[in-house]
Amino acid sequence: MLQQQRLNSRGEKYVIGPTGAPLTVNDLPPENTQRWVIRRKAEVVAAVRGGLLSLDEACERYRLTNEEFLGWQKSIDRHGLAGLRTTRIQQYR
Repeated sequence: MLQQQRLNSRGEKYVIGPTGAPLTVNDLPPENTQRWVIRRKAEVVAAVRGGLLSLDEACERYRLTNEEFLGWQKSIDRHGLAGLRTTRIQQYR
């Protein structure tokens, strides 16, 4: 599901992130992120769905495969944020 794109008071595009707070490109995880906690994965998925980044831009920026990103998206759609937990991944498949 795509989100409506909005502009904040500084004219930056933003979407509503997984915590309910506005999320701009500057709020996204650093490009060198190695530890992917649930919130960071969900922020990247929200950014792509909201049009802040394209799928290709996100995969290139974070060195992800399309399959890995689409897996995150599918897990959120099926199980919510809990589906992004790596420690419980077998329960959500």
